[in-house]
Amino acid sequence: MDLIPAPSAVEGSHSGCFVMDGRTSMAAAPGTERTERWLRTVLGAAFGLTLPPAREGARNTLTLRVDNALRPEAYRLTVASDRGVEIVGGDSAGVFWGAQTLRQLLGPRAFRSAPVGTGAAALPDQVVEDAPRFGWRGLMLDVSRHFLPKDDVLRHLDLLAAHKLNVFHFHLTDDQGWRIEIKRHPRLTEVGAWRSRTKYGHRASELWDEKPHGGYYTQDDIREIVAYAAERHIGVVPEIDIPGHSQAAIAAYPELGNTDVIDTTTLSVWDTWGVSPNVLAPTDTTLRFYEGVFEEILELFPAAVSPFVHIGGDECLKDQWKASPAAQARIKELGLADEDGLQSWFVRHFDSWLAGRGRRLIGWDEILEGGLAPGAAVSSWRGYAGGIAAAEAGHDVVMCPEQHVYLDHRQHGGPDEPMPIGYVRTLEDVYRFEPVPPALAPEAAEHILGTQANVWTEVMDDRSRVDYQVFPRLSAFAEVAWSALPAPPERDFADFERRMEVHYQRLDALGVHYRPPGGPLPWQKRPGVLGRPIEGAPPNV
Repeated sequence: MDLIPAPSAVEGSHSGCFVMDGRTSMAAAPGTERTERWLRTVLGAAFGLTLPPAREGARNTLTLRVDNALRPEAYRLTVASDRGVEIVGGDSAGVFWGAQTLRQLLGPRAFRSAPVGTGAAALPDQVVEDAPRFGWRGLMLDVSRHFLPKDDVLRHLDLLAAHKLNVFHFHLTDDQGWRIEIKRHPRLTEVGAWRSRTKYGHRASELWDEKPHGGYYTQDDIREIVAYAAERHIGVVPEIDIPGHSQAAIAAYPELGNTDVIDTTTLSVWDTWGVSPNVLAPTDTTLRFYEGVFEEILELFPAAVSPFVHIGGDECLKDQWKASPAAQARIKELGLADEDGLQSWFVRHFDSWLAGRGRRLIGWDEILEGGLAPGAAVSSWRGYAGGIAAAEAGHDVVMCPEQHVYLDHRQHGGPDEPMPIGYVRTLEDVYRFEPVPPALAPEAAEHILGTQANVWTEVMDDRSRVDYQVFPRLSAFAEVAWSALPAPPERDFADFERRMEVHYQRLDALGVHYRPPGGPLPWQKRPGVLGRPIEGAPPNV
């Protein structure tokens, strides 16, 4: 069995075989319509199968149905040579994840876009029973530092679905670019989506790409992305970063910045990396502006697909607030202790605003500083500590510590890694990542919603570079998020590597430019481009 992520249980005599071919029909019960459409599209392309609706009593059948006796997202896949294939899910998502398993069982050919052999595939008799460990199994993709066209985003959603990942965190705004059309504030994309040049490599590099860079998604692009995700049972978490990481917005609308400290009309969209000192001013003008932004965000990302809205909240440098008479007057007016309290006021304002509209705020773990609004959730990125503190205080947490699951960090310590950033995080390192700290009390551990891998794209200027950094490590991460694995030292990485031999063929069929086990191919290297490697093992904080 070569399934990734590994299922809970597989049983069967394998004494018989069911052959799925042009005579196979499909019986799809209510609640399985999205999986029915997906299977006809995917298996139709790969094998030329039409899978017409099954007639009453038909035996050569692919059957889909929901059974609420199973857990949410759980499924049972049964192959019987005398009947066909049945996928039963605890809900519609469970049926869809069962269909992903079926695709893997059909072999790497099932991942191609046109038939490359006979239009048939044999499946041995078996029963696969499976259910996820976590309800939040996510990937964050940064499209601000380097813009990815809409079709590349849709492709990433397909890759998430193939790995049973169900949350797409969409990092849409930052200092280096604003990537979503906001009708009432058109300069956010007219100005904020474009920069004149880009630092090539780490910010200490002397190299520049002098070509202007940019792009954004129209509102119809966003609606298409959200609908495409929903069709694949993937939730979307839009991120609009406030009050830091906002230079692109300030470049478009200078009144959003701290105008009593610097001349914000001189700012442009940032062309280098790091943390910009230019942050939002704590004014009523800024609040009203971003309320308008979030009103359009909520319309584009319906609550059924996007119950959470991410407001960033990380790396907000306070120097301008300390120097700003207006910011200091605001601190005094609100009775706050300091600038951390001012950031907390920002967060609490939008937590209440979003909660009043049926959404939940989530932010990076810096939002804990100065006090956290009661309903807010935390993305714990600086390590485990923020997530532990939040969970123990009763807040929901998504564990995504940079020391373990930041996929922009390099995969090997050798000299050929392109633009090497951060700690070495090998495939095995990711496979041995544990999202729930063992010291966390059971009642606090219940607040761990799940886990997420993050992809920051400062040194990833196109789809192939993203592929290289993300894969194959996302395959290991998917198993951590889905499967009930033993403690990290006891995990069978040798078996995972064995299963990856087949999974690489699936990735090949999908056209994924992953890092080969033996190291980068010649065209994947970036010799002479400075990175920021950090030596030694990452701290366990």
